[in-house]
Parts: sequence; structure tokens; C-alpha cells
Amino acid sequence: MELKWLEDFTTLAQTLSFSRAAEVRNVTQSAFSRRIKQLEMWLGVTLVSRATFPAELTREGRAFLPVAQEAIRNFHATREALRPQKNDQTLTFSALHTLTVTFFPEWLSEVSKRLGNIRSRLSPDKGGIEENIGTLVDGEADFFLTYAHPSVPFLLDSQLFPYRILGTERVIPVSRPTAGGPMLDLTIESGEAVPYLSYGDFSFFGVALSRLLAARPAFKARIVHENTISIGLKTMALAGWGLAWLPESLIRTELAEGSLVRASNDPAWDFETQIRIYRHAAAGRPIVEAFWQAIRS
Repeated sequence: MELKWLEDFTTLAQTLSFSRAAEVRNVTQSAFSRRIKQLEMWLGVTLVSRATFPAELTREGRAFLPVAQEAIRNFHATREALRPQKNDQTLTFSALHTLTVTFFPEWLSEVSKRLGNIRSRLSPDKGGIEENIGTLVDGEADFFLTYAHPSVPFLLDSQLFPYRILGTERVIPVSRPTAGGPMLDLTIESGEAVPYLSYGDFSFFGVALSRLLAARPAFKARIVHENTISIGLKTMALAGWGLAWLPESLIRTELAEGSLVRASNDPAWDFETQIRIYRHAAAGRPIVEAFWQAIRS
């Protein structure tokens, strides 16, 4: 059971529209429908009749609605009672795991030189795009540090969730050195299947790569391992398991040493992402505002 399932259900009860409720909840309609289904599976009953338009709550759904509303109120009241007071100077960041290793430490150090001593807390990468965005939407984090690319949709209203661009990152295909040339080029030429280290379907890099691969000449890929975290795929690539697309800043040492090499001589297999930081415009603690101004430059 997840609190967001209850919030999704109460939103659907208000709008009686899956598309409108998904828009309000800042998720895709397919993800929203999936979460309602997960709630129904957890309860063991059908809450919403999908045979009518607009949607209607079933008898069980009408009986469960006040229970869900009360549970949400209790959860939020308890959270507010347990939270530190508003003068708390801790900044909470949600960030993609790779950025916490390659970018976040030095960048935060630079900001602290302008702002003064900073106390920070880091929320772990939740794997999926919508789950990570949810940390900001649901108020779990003051800031969300992420990659961004035109091919990966971010369902965030720029008025409610403004962002700043902090830099760029190039993502390149790499593998252990292979005899005869770069692994990807060799397999495209031979028509053989390349052992592929995948990010899955719902992580940021997974979505970005699916768009890239769809736009490039097709090649056969045999998925041998899946991990939403770049560092995990880096470890597998170093062990010789196959081809992976990895952020360049994560593998500079390995490229210099030759333990990893580019898997293609064609730069069109590379793609570049922005590094962005998002905030919730309504989060008005003085320390949050001061930090936002400090990163303007």
C-alpha cells in the first residue's frame, strides 16, 4: 500500500476522469491507471467502473472513499507533527544516483562557497522517472537534481516547478576492449547480436536510449543484464558482460586507462543531456529561497 495510491483514488473520485486525474497528479494516464489497479489489487475489490463515461465509483469504491480521505488526512497531520520546525536549515535533495556521484559533491561545495555552510540531506534514486519526480511533487524534497533530454517527457508545470540548467553530460556506448575493433561497429557489420546492458523501460536513460535506438540503424541486441543505475551497468561492463551507454563523467578514469573503450567510432550513437535542478515554487522556507538565488550564477 502506498499513500499516493490513496491520493490518486480520491482525485479520481473528484474528477471522475482518468485523463483529468492523471493531469492533476502529474503522471501519465497509463501510470495513473496502473496505480489505481494496484490499489484495487491490494484491496481485492474493484473501486471504479470503467464501463461508463464519466467513470463511476462502484459500491465498494463509494464505501472506501471516506476511509481513504481520512487516512490521507491522518498521514499528513502526522507528518507535519513529526517534521522539524520551519527554521530548520537542512536542504533535502532528490537526485538521480549517477549525479550524486559525479556532479553533486563538487557542485554543492561550489554553492556553499557563495551561500555559506550548507546542511544537506539526500533522498535516494527511486529508479523510475515518475517516482523520482514524485519526491518533489509530494514535498519529500526541496530540490530535484536530474538529467533532461528532449526525448524524455517531464510532466512538470514550469510555473509550479521552475528549473535551472547546471551543465551538460554526454552519454556514450562503451565496452571492454574487443579484438578487431569497437564492439557495436563489429556487431552491426556482422549482423550478430551484441550483449547489451539495459537500463530497463522506465528509468531516464532507458527512455532516452529507446528513442535514440529507434532513430538509428537497427542492430540486434541480446539483453544480458538490467539495472536502472549507471554505476551498476559500469561494473558489469568492466567485467566484460557487454555494451552499455554510460555518462562520460562516470568513466573518465576507465577511458583513460583503457579498461573501457568506445563501442563505436560513429559519434551519432552518443547523446547529450542537460543537468537540471527543479524546485517547488510553493516551498518558501528562507533557506530554500537563499539557495535558489545562490545557484542563479
